[in-house]
Amino acid sequence: MYKHVLRPLWVALAVIAVVLVARQFMVPADFGVHGKTFTYGFYRLGNVEEWKAFPVKYQGQSRCAKCHTENSAEIAGSKHANIECENCHGPGVNHPKQVKKLPINGSRDLCLRCHQFLPYPGSLRSELPGIDGAKHMRRSECRKCHNPHHPDLEDM
Repeated sequence: MYKHVLRPLWVALAVIAVVLVARQFMVPADFGVHGKTFTYGFYRLGNVEEWKAFPVKYQGQSRCAKCHTENSAEIAGSKHANIECENCHGPGVNHPKQVKKLPINGSRDLCLRCHQFLPYPGSLRSELPGIDGAKHMRRSECRKCHNPHHPDLEDM
């Protein structure tokens, strides 16, 4: 009479037991043993050391300014002063030791990420000079007419 109740109960208990046994074999020993943090302990302690050993790809403007003083001074006085060099020039990892020259992204898409006109009145995005990328000099790179280190409407 109670078999219809006990069978599903035993199946549920068996599933729970299988999950707990599998967890013992599949979850690393250093998972969640390092206290409660903003992640509530849901990461491996060894992963922290792995990320510390991971090579940094982006070096930052201060690193670029050590050698490229003229360009960094020019951009520091422009509207693009708060944009990192590596946004356009790519990550500076191993530069200048192994990579002599960083590739420059001269695509229109790079400039249009910020300068495509979007009708957001009252937002910071509306304060940027915007263009209609489909109409404004469609077949030309922006840097042919605009100097990104000193962004005004003069020719380079």
